[in-house]
Amino acid sequence: MDLGNKILKLRKEKGYSQEDLAEKLNVTRQTISNWELGSTQPNPEQLKGLSKILNVSIDELLDNDIKGVIVEKVSNTEKLAGIIIKILKVFGILIILYIVLMFIGVIAFTIIRKESNTQIKNEAINATLNCSIEDENYAITIGEDAYFNCPECNSDMQNNLRDIIDWSNIDDSVENINAYFSENGGACKMD
Repeated sequence: MDLGNKILKLRKEKGYSQEDLAEKLNVTRQTISNWELGSTQPNPEQLKGLSKILNVSIDELLDNDIKGVIVEKVSNTEKLAGIIIKILKVFGILIILYIVLMFIGVIAFTIIRKESNTQIKNEAINATLNCSIEDENYAITIGEDAYFNCPECNSDMQNNLRDIIDWSNIDDSVENINAYFSENGGACKMD
């Protein structure tokens, strides 16, 4: 609706004649008639006066759709808030999953570590073998921290034995020494 028709409609709703409205605004009746016919328009001061007398906002007089803009902004804000809430929910779920997985990981690590410690405790930390080749006897002692003792062994045999010893696993080393003596026509017994 154009401004002239809006003024006419609101004037009639309030029960004012053109003269009544003109008197309240300190303008002529002809000015009110020109506004309603659309041949002229009120200036900003006159718009303020019309707004007060007719009890409407200037935006309503000028058909500025401020309500639609406000409703749209509120709607957009609500949509944005909904998206943010969804993101926060997903983020919260991810944090909870992370905490649960960390808890499970700590428990699993603790169990594996206990089993590993139990296995280490069950493994030998030193061994003594009595071995022989062609009526020659050798007392061989090996242990953790690279301990090796074979006073009867010559330097070549000592080097060969040191090469096959796995210092981190004494049990495997005993098997390797047994295999070495077996391959060279001898045998070993554990002490």
